[in-house]
Amino acid sequence: MAHGDVHGRRSAPEIATDTVVLLASAYLAAFANTAFWQRALAGRPIGDWHTWSFAAAVAVILVAVHFLVVVPFATRRTVRPLLVALVLLGVSANYFMQRYGIVLDAGMVRNVVHTDPREAAEFFTWDALAWICASVLPTALLWKLRIRTRPMRSALARRTASMAAAFMAATCALLLVYQDLSALMRTHKTLRYTINPAGPLWSFGQLVAADAHASKVPRDPPEPARRHPAAGRRKPTLLVVVVGETARAANFSLNGYARPTNPELARLDVINFAHVRACGTSTEVSVPCMFSPFGRTDYDEVRIRRHESLLHVLSHAGFRVVWLDNQSGCKGVCDGLDYRDLSHESLPGICSGGRCYDEILSHELARLAERASGDLVVVLHQLGNHGPAYFRRYPEELKRFTPACESEQLRDCSADEIVNAYDNAIAYTDRFLADIIGVLDRARARFDVAMLYVSDHGESLGEMGLYLHGLPYGIAPSEQLLVPMLWWIPTESAADLGLDLACVRSRSTAEASHDNLYHSVLGLLDVDTPLYRKTRDLVAGCRAAPAQQQAQHRAGASTSVAAARGIR
Repeated sequence: MAHGDVHGRRSAPEIATDTVVLLASAYLAAFANTAFWQRALAGRPIGDWHTWSFAAAVAVILVAVHFLVVVPFATRRTVRPLLVALVLLGVSANYFMQRYGIVLDAGMVRNVVHTDPREAAEFFTWDALAWICASVLPTALLWKLRIRTRPMRSALARRTASMAAAFMAATCALLLVYQDLSALMRTHKTLRYTINPAGPLWSFGQLVAADAHASKVPRDPPEPARRHPAAGRRKPTLLVVVVGETARAANFSLNGYARPTNPELARLDVINFAHVRACGTSTEVSVPCMFSPFGRTDYDEVRIRRHESLLHVLSHAGFRVVWLDNQSGCKGVCDGLDYRDLSHESLPGICSGGRCYDEILSHELARLAERASGDLVVVLHQLGNHGPAYFRRYPEELKRFTPACESEQLRDCSADEIVNAYDNAIAYTDRFLADIIGVLDRARARFDVAMLYVSDHGESLGEMGLYLHGLPYGIAPSEQLLVPMLWWIPTESAADLGLDLACVRSRSTAEASHDNLYHSVLGLLDVDTPLYRKTRDLVAGCRAAPAQQQAQHRAGASTSVAAARGIR
C-alpha cells in the first residue's frame, strides 16, 4: 500500500514553483477579475481589433503584476496555501463587486474589518458560497502537483530570471496601451480597486498604515466646555439623538416620497430638514465625522479620531451621556462614556435569533428616563435599514408594501420587491421615532425634552446598477449621500431653552449636512466651547438672549403646556 502511494506521488506532474505562480496569476486575471473587465471594457465595441489588443495587453499586465507580487513569497512549502488564500480573496471580492457594485478601497475594507459579524453573515448566502467554492475548487489541483526541487543557487537564478521576464512583459504591454490605460485610470479612479486580489490587499495595507500612523498621534487635550446659566430654564434637559442607519432621504414621505412611509411622524409636529448631506457613505466614516467639530468641510480622519467628540464635550459641560446601541458600536465617539450594547438582549416580542428590533432602544430609553435626574443626553444607534436583509429589520405587522424581498440575496428579487422591503423598514423607523417622542412626551413633567434624528448615510437600491453603500465619497451617488434629518421639540421645552421654533422651522428648507450636528447641539443646549462655530449652528439666531428668556418663558407659559400636549 505504501509502495503504491509512493508510486502514485511519483507519477503526478512535477512543476516549478514559479510556473505554479504564473498559472495561478493567469487564473486570477481571468476568473477573479470579471468585475474589473466589465468596467475596463465598458463602451468598447466587441468586434473592434483595438478592443482585443487593449484587453490582451492589460491581461499581460495583470498576470505579470500578480506574479511579481506573489513569487518572492512562494516556496515549496508556502506556495499551495498562499495561492489558495489569494484565489479565495480574489474570487470573494469579485463576487461582491459584481453583485453590489462596490469597490474595496481602504474605507470599504475598514467597514469589512469592523462590521458586525451577524451583518456580515447575511452576505454569505448559499448562492454566494456556492459561487465562491466553485471558483476556488480548481486550486485543489495544487495538491496533485509535485513541486520541483532545485539547488538553492539554481532556484535563485531561475526565480530572478522569471521575475525579470515578467517585469519586461509588463513594461512592454504597458507601453503599448499606456495612453489608453492611463486615461481610463484617470477617468475612473476607483477602477484600480477592482483588480483582484491586488486591490483589496493594497487597500488593507493602506488601512494598516493609516491606523499605525494614527496610533502614534497623541490625543488632543480635552476641550473646555460649560453650559451657560439661563433665567428661563426650570427643569433639567433630556436630549435624545437618534443615529439612523442606512436611511436615505428619497424614501421619506416627509421629503415628498409618494408612498406613506412616515404616517406617524406626519401627525406629529416635527421639524423636517429636507436637504441634508451625509459626511460619508459608511458608518465608519459618518459617525465619527458627524460628532466632530470638523465635519466634511474640514475632513481629516486622523484629526477627527484624535479629537474628542461632541459627547465628550457635553460630558465636560456637566451632562450625563449614555450611548444605547443596536448596531455596531459608537466608532470611538463614546469612548470612556456610558455605553450599552442592547443588540444581544432577549426581550420577548422584540428580540429573537440573536438580533433585536430597534424597539429595544425605546424600551431601554423609557427605563432610563424614569430613573434619571439632571441633564441627560442619550444617543440611540439604530439597526435601521442596514442591508441586504431589509426584511429582517421590521416585524411582520409592519410589512405594508408587498411583495417584499425576503432574501439576503438581492439578485433573487425584483427591483420593486427590494424597494418594498426597504420602505417597510423605513416605515418601522417612522413608528420607532414616534415611540421615542412618546417616551419623551411622558418625561416632560420632569425634563425639558428634545429629539434629533439623522441617518448616518443613504443606500443604493439598484440605481445605475449599484446596491448598498460605501462608495468613495467623490463618486458616490446622491442616494448614498442625501439623508433624512428631523427635530422634535415641544413648545414648553423650546420656551425653557429660549428657542424660537418658528425660526428653526424657517431654516429647515435650506441645505444642511452632518457638519451642522456638533454645532447645532451645542447651540441648542447653550454650551460654550472654543471649537463652536456659529455659522454651522442651525439654531443660531433662533435663540433668545439670556436676559430675554425669562420674559419669553412667562409670556408663553400659560399656553405652552396645552400646545405641547397636542404633539403626540
